Amino acid sequence: MNDLPQVYRKYELLFTPHLIPGLRELRGEEWRKLIDYLSTLPETHPDALAFSLMMIKLASCLTCEMDSYRAQRGCVLCSRQAVVSFKGTDSELIQRYERAKKELNRYMEVKELPLEKAA
Repeated sequence: MNDLPQVYRKYELLFTPHLIPGLRELRGEEWRKLIDYLSTLPETHPDALAFSLMMIKLASCLTCEMDSYRAQRGCVLCSRQAVVSFKGTDSELIQRYERAKKELNRYMEVKELPLEKAA
């Protein structure tokens, strides 16, 4: 990462779990309860990672580029806008999270993680 120009070093291109607490006040009570739960977890917890996966899809992080307007605004603002702009209900948004949890669980059942190989 040190080979990047200084101006780009602050940019994130994917939603990461440390951003979760900043999304708490954007929706209703059901959403706040989910965010409160996730905010207590380590960033590597499968539930936090599943939420990140859901947000990466919701905010279209995979299409973000360093020189794009979205990247220059930053993940904090982009993720907040994605949550606020979601046209569905809180329940529908939480269903997306539940689907991301299932997807992550399926992946973890099939894939052997590199650390497990060494053990």
